[in-house]
Amino acid sequence: MKPSRGRRALAAVKDLAEAPVRLLRPQPAQPDPATVLAAMATAVVVLDRAGRFRSANHAAEQFFGLSAAALAGTRLAELLPDDHPLFAMLAQALDGAVIVADHDMSFESPRLAKQGISVTVSPLGEAVDCAVVELADGSTAQKLDRQMGFRNAARSVTGMAAILAHEVKNPLSGIRGAAQLLEASVPESDRELTQLIQDEADRIRALVDRMDVFSDRPVEHGPVNIHQVLEHVRRLAASGVARHARIIETYDPSLPPVWGDRDQLVQVFLNLVKNAAEALPETGGVIELITAYQHGVRLAVGGRGRRVHLPLVVTVRDNGSGIPDAIRPNLFDPFVTSKRSGSGLGLALVAKLVGDHGGLIEYDSVPGRTFFRVHLPVQPGAIDSEAP
Repeated sequence: MKPSRGRRALAAVKDLAEAPVRLLRPQPAQPDPATVLAAMATAVVVLDRAGRFRSANHAAEQFFGLSAAALAGTRLAELLPDDHPLFAMLAQALDGAVIVADHDMSFESPRLAKQGISVTVSPLGEAVDCAVVELADGSTAQKLDRQMGFRNAARSVTGMAAILAHEVKNPLSGIRGAAQLLEASVPESDRELTQLIQDEADRIRALVDRMDVFSDRPVEHGPVNIHQVLEHVRRLAASGVARHARIIETYDPSLPPVWGDRDQLVQVFLNLVKNAAEALPETGGVIELITAYQHGVRLAVGGRGRRVHLPLVVTVRDNGSGIPDAIRPNLFDPFVTSKRSGSGLGLALVAKLVGDHGGLIEYDSVPGRTFFRVHLPVQPGAIDSEAP
């Protein structure tokens, strides 16, 4: 039943009477566009036709490794080679007034090492002759998949270590003991053989002991100052494996504590620095230790009841010969190595320990620049954003 004409007139009068009240009622504050842009996890920059940076959000600062102030006025050609496809995309978007997109793009230069990037270039209009460039890291899922593979490889070594400890070490003790008894009763000419048996038994036992570090011991978490860990690693390396190299420290002093085990973290970064040192040239070798805080999305990892936030990033970078292509797909698998005398357990152990800490590890390598980047959790409650 339709309302009568009188009721409709009464409702209209009521609306007119309440209009001033609605106008005076506080309206919800509109978000500031700059605040929205700064909060985005996707890197967003504004480039003019000459390729100069006009604006950059916080995620873009992290992407390019430069502050917004440093990026302002910088030309894209200073960060990327002239033949990089982004230049063609920028020209196409501005000339045709169209949105241009590409996926799985690489950003490789002396200052950048990014892969799997999705790029969208959108013109802002003829009046400003600039374009908005979005740079989204599409490799996060790939990193998680690779990390799960690293953990599975480490688990296989864990099981093997348990078997070896039980099935090999006990018989080895008997073999070595028998060789010692024989040594006292055999002729002098045969004692060299009994000593050889003992030496080989010791060598096998040492290998089994090395694999024992893969045992499934729980991590005793606690607040750890990552810079104290790295300083300890630097001192050890500078007096040992990396004494021929220059070690540079680029630290963010405001980082909160890592939530982990100090000794295990020392083992992780000592192994990474040792690998870097062994790849360096005899002269001019440089290892850089970098810490940073990375704002970004939380990651939902299968098998966990909550999302994982890994804002603390430690990078070990070197200017060595790089990682051979043949071993890259299985770099973190046990017994994979390019060194003649290597056991192939160092990076497998790194992957296991990082996984035990709930972290992620990634790498990229070209001749002259290799980096390993470790993402770690911070101490619960150290920052407000850590609340689940």
